[in-house]
Amino acid sequence: MPTQLESLKRHSVVVADTGDIDAVARWRPQDATTNPSLLLAAARDARYRHLVEDATGRAKGSAEAAMDWLFVLFGREILGHIAGRVSTEVDARLSFDGEASIAKAQRLVDLYQQVGVPRERVLIKVASTWEGIRAAERLEREGIHCNLTLLFSFAQAAACADAGVTLISPFVGRIYDWHKAAGKVDDIPLAEDPGVASVSRIYGYFKRHGFRTQVMGASFRKTGQILALAGCDLLTIAPDLLEKLAQAEGEVPRRLSADPAGAQRAERVRLDEKAFRWMHNEDAMAVEKLADGIRRFDADARKLESHVAALLKGEKAAA
Repeated sequence: MPTQLESLKRHSVVVADTGDIDAVARWRPQDATTNPSLLLAAARDARYRHLVEDATGRAKGSAEAAMDWLFVLFGREILGHIAGRVSTEVDARLSFDGEASIAKAQRLVDLYQQVGVPRERVLIKVASTWEGIRAAERLEREGIHCNLTLLFSFAQAAACADAGVTLISPFVGRIYDWHKAAGKVDDIPLAEDPGVASVSRIYGYFKRHGFRTQVMGASFRKTGQILALAGCDLLTIAPDLLEKLAQAEGEVPRRLSADPAGAQRAERVRLDEKAFRWMHNEDAMAVEKLADGIRRFDADARKLESHVAALLKGEKAAA
């Protein structure tokens, strides 16, 4: 009998959600995703000190350049263990600055190309703000493919589809966390899980209207949430949950399918900026979790930046 992980891979592309290169090498997923929080943990790991030192060496004393190189060098290393793409995140501080987000994305892709990685193997992660979505729309026209992250509302998903982005990452676990806290309960039954329901709705809407944007469920808290979304285009999963799926035997039935979803009576939604902001604002969970997610990624990026700056300072002192 196959493991749940083996069975799941028949329905969805499995993506590793980690900055741990050894974990990627072990699981050998199709794709991998990173973010500042994951890279902060990896950069502090002695196993990857050589990558941090390489990044600071290439930066010529610039902390910003060192950060860019760090993201790219970790990404290149990860790509050596997978057949597909790696997602690399634009600085969260640029979430409301479209022009700066575009410039940073172009910079990251240029650095990847300098170390021999073609743009086709890179997804640039941008927060799903109005400004981020518009930036991604322009980047897609330049052939820079984007993964829209920190996605919590249907308004964000609909706007991303209209923008023609390559991929969206709705956060199942963080939606679940918010509703669990709001309801003051210890758990929510899987059949009522709002994170699972959100991804299912988005997937059905995309398939119903033939959008090319793919849906990648993300931020899971338990394997049941993952299995409930079997059939979603992609699922990005942390190593601890990959381990649990690999240890459990059993066939995983497909839960999401383009055929039944295509029959759903979901009207096409078209959003200009005002309509987007109002529709998103109507979802209290999404407003809170988007803001919180940006703050958290920014906080970890600043910690990573401080770590890199200390190394640069040490290099200057040694010189």
